[in-house]
Amino acid sequence: MSVRQSLLAILDQGPCYGYQLRSEFDRRTGSTWPLNVGQIYNTLDRLERDGLVEKTEVEGSDPDSSGQIYYRITDAGSAEVAGWLGSPVERSAATRDELAIKLAIAVTLPGVDIAQVIQVQRTATLRTLQELTKTKNASGDPESSEELAWLLVVDSMIFQAEAEVRWLDHSEARLARASAAGLAAPLPLSTEVPKRGRPAKVVAR
Repeated sequence: MSVRQSLLAILDQGPCYGYQLRSEFDRRTGSTWPLNVGQIYNTLDRLERDGLVEKTEVEGSDPDSSGQIYYRITDAGSAEVAGWLGSPVERSAATRDELAIKLAIAVTLPGVDIAQVIQVQRTATLRTLQELTKTKNASGDPESSEELAWLLVVDSMIFQAEAEVRWLDHSEARLARASAAGLAAPLPLSTEVPKRGRPAKVVAR
């Protein structure tokens, strides 16, 4: 998720202050990925440093907004928004996935019931999938752009959960074949001295 580009895209609709940006982000994503105000302002500071936004004086109609610092997008910021919307999201092969890392490490450790690890995750993922599907089915057809945006997010989460279940099934079958072939054995610590690392502290005598 790109918080930077998302905030820029909202600012491209007009100047906003920090709490307003948080509210707009939540409203447009169904509060799926809540942001704290500190994260908002840290991002705004970097955007201002990069010349993509600037502080401005705006008279807001909201009485709660009095005294707030507003941010306005610059031409360079608008160009970045256009570039973001017009380009694909790159799925890097090196992107860390917590579950994949957990299974990869677990399969190399002694005394770990990897089948149980997979089953626990599958149960949790299926529960999440059922809840998401129930929520989606109860919502009906969207009647506003906010509801449409929320449904797009829910659809994405449903497809991700379905893919995770398929991957867990595939991993379970792969591990069963590896176990039958005698490949699923603990991986001991390497005795090879790493080339880099923090040097040992020498104790003076």
